[in-house]
Amino acid sequence: MPPLPLLSAAIMGGYLAAFLYLTARSRQAAGKSVWLFSLGTRQWLPALLFRAAFAGGLLYPALLTMGLEPVREIVDLPRPLRSAGLLLALAGGLFGIYAQHYMGASWRIGSAEGHSGAIVDTGPFRLSRNPVFVGQAAMFTGFLLARPDSVQLALAAAVLIAAWLQVRIEETVLERDLGAAYRTYRQQVPRWL
Repeated sequence: MPPLPLLSAAIMGGYLAAFLYLTARSRQAAGKSVWLFSLGTRQWLPALLFRAAFAGGLLYPALLTMGLEPVREIVDLPRPLRSAGLLLALAGGLFGIYAQHYMGASWRIGSAEGHSGAIVDTGPFRLSRNPVFVGQAAMFTGFLLARPDSVQLALAAAVLIAAWLQVRIEETVLERDLGAAYRTYRQQVPRWL
């Protein structure tokens, strides 16, 4: 079996490739940019945290694969639990990509008034208003289980904080843009799970 850091890097690399591909496809379907972080004034912090977490999520396991171990593990977990962590990371990444694919032309990165897509309330969006973030949180939690150290903890915390901040911004924008339809959806479907 390949070393766990190599598998982590492969999972993250696959996730990022699919994320970028689906983003480009959504941009084409929408006929306009779907990168909205720069349009919202309060989005700089979640944008920074997401970028740092995903860059770290790709680069850190690559460093570990090369034999560089900048920090020690916080706890020594048994190999089956670490492997389960990688399975959680894979499942979370696949779920996040599935949810992103499901959004189609409504996919956005960031949020800005006047740029909201239509409400997607079927598929994974029947379970959660934010299934992409749920998948990302599961993915980074899995990576933390696979290698429980301070770097992985910081990366997981960055994703969780970024998602929490971004959801607050998006909810405000969606309510302004979509009004009663979004309020009804918000009452019927939980924010996370």
